[in-house]
Amino acid sequence: MKKSADSDESSSDSANDSDSSEDDAGMESSDLGESNAPAYHPADPEPMSEEAKRQERDFRKKLNHDAREVVSHSIHHKVKLIVHRPDYDQANQQEYVRLSKGLMPIVREIARKTLPLLEHEASFDFAKNHYYGSKFQADSVAYRDFRYFAKKRPPTESPSLVVGLRVDESASMKAFGRLEAAKRAVIAVYEFCQLCHIPVLIYGDTADASRLEQMSVYAYTDFDRTDANDRFRLMGIRARSNNRDGMALRIIAERLADTPQKTKLLISISDGQPKAMDDYTGSYAIQDMQQTIAEYERKGITFLAAAIGQDKDVISQIYGNERFLDITNLHEFPAKLVRIIARYL
Repeated sequence: MKKSADSDESSSDSANDSDSSEDDAGMESSDLGESNAPAYHPADPEPMSEEAKRQERDFRKKLNHDAREVVSHSIHHKVKLIVHRPDYDQANQQEYVRLSKGLMPIVREIARKTLPLLEHEASFDFAKNHYYGSKFQADSVAYRDFRYFAKKRPPTESPSLVVGLRVDESASMKAFGRLEAAKRAVIAVYEFCQLCHIPVLIYGDTADASRLEQMSVYAYTDFDRTDANDRFRLMGIRARSNNRDGMALRIIAERLADTPQKTKLLISISDGQPKAMDDYTGSYAIQDMQQTIAEYERKGITFLAAAIGQDKDVISQIYGNERFLDITNLHEFPAKLVRIIARYL
């Protein structure tokens, strides 16, 4: 089973290599658009160097290896998985410009209010809530979590937050403007994280693309390989096929669990309940998701579910009311999501 997936990945690598001459394209001009936002001018992607191609290929192979290792001891161990690193083109650039135009003033305003708080936080001599340190904090004893000490904070320490965004790319996302709402939301989250220097990982997923690719994961942005043109990759988000939510959550949660940040936030944007071949549906799929959430909460992951479709009651049941975000107004979704992330800083 694994050999089949590996061989499919190899063909995928070859296809990606042949297309990689169109891989790095974003042009950011020095002139400013609305609200001092950089003005992006779509241009034909420039050819990648051989070294850049090799690095991209190696990174994609590492993502595949790590993802397969994560699920190897789960109920998904026989599922044929491929992790893609999507390219982008001029049409993606143009779509990004169109969708981001009205968002950037809002995102920048939220970031403007947030950044002074981060500067204040970074100016403290001591970082609180550690298991050991040079300064005892008596007021922390009430929390009974043994984080009673403070220690010196390096002056260059970044905000202690990492964000993972999972986007359901099931076929039903095509309906009622959900796909465009999801794209606007990921643009807002990505740009806010860039402004506030927050590591961000944005993955999409779908299931049952073919017999040789039963689970597809799309690594649009990754904190291990940042690229200013990732914002254009985000426009590759599509409504595709089925959804195997528990497997996607496990892969992303494991990536976040390995990061050094204190707060690890994983937000799932979905419009429906899990459903994939052959029998990943109903109580079986729900139980898998709940077990995955419980397992990774013990590892420090905070889960939130942004429900943008008709199965809100089921999604609320799966995640629990305390982790559930009912997104009734899709137009307000991007700003609402960014404000929620800002609260975790």
